Amino acid sequence: MYLNAIGTSLPERCFSKRDCWDAFTSSIWFERLDARAHLIAKAVLSRDNGIDERWLAVDSLDEVFEIDPDTLHRRFATHAPALASKAGRAALDNSNVEPNAIGAVVVSTCTGYLCPALSGYVVEALGLRADVLCFDLVGQGCAAALPNWQVAAGLLASHRVEHVLSVCVEVCSAAMYLDNDPGVLISACLFGDGAGAAVLSRASSPDRRAIKWHDTGSFINPRERQALRFETRAGLLRNILTRAVPSLAADYVSEVLETTLARAGLRRLDISTWIMHAGGRDVLLALQDKLNLDSHCLAYSRDALRQYGNLSSAFVYFVLEAAIRDRAAGGWWWMSSFGAGFSCHGALLKVD
Repeated sequence: MYLNAIGTSLPERCFSKRDCWDAFTSSIWFERLDARAHLIAKAVLSRDNGIDERWLAVDSLDEVFEIDPDTLHRRFATHAPALASKAGRAALDNSNVEPNAIGAVVVSTCTGYLCPALSGYVVEALGLRADVLCFDLVGQGCAAALPNWQVAAGLLASHRVEHVLSVCVEVCSAAMYLDNDPGVLISACLFGDGAGAAVLSRASSPDRRAIKWHDTGSFINPRERQALRFETRAGLLRNILTRAVPSLAADYVSEVLETTLARAGLRRLDISTWIMHAGGRDVLLALQDKLNLDSHCLAYSRDALRQYGNLSSAFVYFVLEAAIRDRAAGGWWWMSSFGAGFSCHGALLKVD
C-alpha cells in the first residue's frame, strides 16, 4: 500500500485560549461550576499548555456553551459530513486519482452518530461510484487513524480495489460536556474540530514521492479502558481523561514501536521522521522521554498541537501533511496513534 495523497479540512473559525476563557467567564456555566473548576480552567487557558488556537464548528463561542443533546447532535450532523467531504476532496485534488477510480471508502469518527453513516455523505459529495465499498468505524477515539489504514491495507491486498479513500473526522465541539471534574475541564480545553483524508493505493505513483506502508502493529489493554473513554450521561458524551494517560501512551507506543522494528530488523535510530498523535503537551513530553528523542523529533506534532489543538483521530493527518510539505528526510518514518481502549497502533513507512 502507498500513500498517494493527503488532504485536511478545518471549520471556518479559529479561537484563541483567551477567547475561550472570556467566553467561559461570560457563560451560564461559569456560575454553575465551583471555584476549583474556575482555577483549573484558568490555569489551562492562561498558561502554556502547548495549544494556542483551536478551530471550532461554531459561529461564536457562546454556542459552545449551549450544551444539550439536540444542539450537539445538530452540530455533528451538519459539520461532520461537510468536514469529511472537504478533506476527501482535498486528498483527491492532491492525487492523480479520479473519483470514479476510488473502490472503497473508510470513515472513522467518535464524536457523533449518524445512520445512514458518514461514508454515504462522502460518496454523495465527492461523486463516487454507486458500487463503492463503504466502511464506517466508530468508537476508537484518538487512535482511529491507524486502524482505518489497516482496513484499507487489507482491502488493497485483496486486489478487490486499486484505491481507497481514508477519512477521519471529529467534531469535538459536538461532544461538549462540563462539570467540576478536572479531567472533564481539561478535556474541554484541549480538543478542536477537523478532518483528515488520504488516498491510499496499491501501486506508487511515478510523479510523486513514494511513501510505502511497510508494516503495522497494534496493542490493546482493556484493563485500562477506564483511563480514557467516553461515557454517556443524560444523552451527552462525557470524556473521561485521567492522569495515567501520558504514561500509558508512552509505554504502549514504545511497545508497538519496538515490536514492529524488530520484525523489520531496524533500530529506533533508523527512524528519520516521527508522525505522532500528540494528545496534549504532557503526552508529547512523556513520549519524548520514553523514546529518548530529541525535542526536534516531535516538532511536527508539537506545531500541529499548537495550531489546532487535539483533533482526536484526524490529528495525525495534519502531522503527516506537514512532514510531506516540508520534504522531511526520507528513509523510515514512524506513524502512531493511540487512545480509547486503551489502545495504540503504529505503522512503519518507507519513504524514498
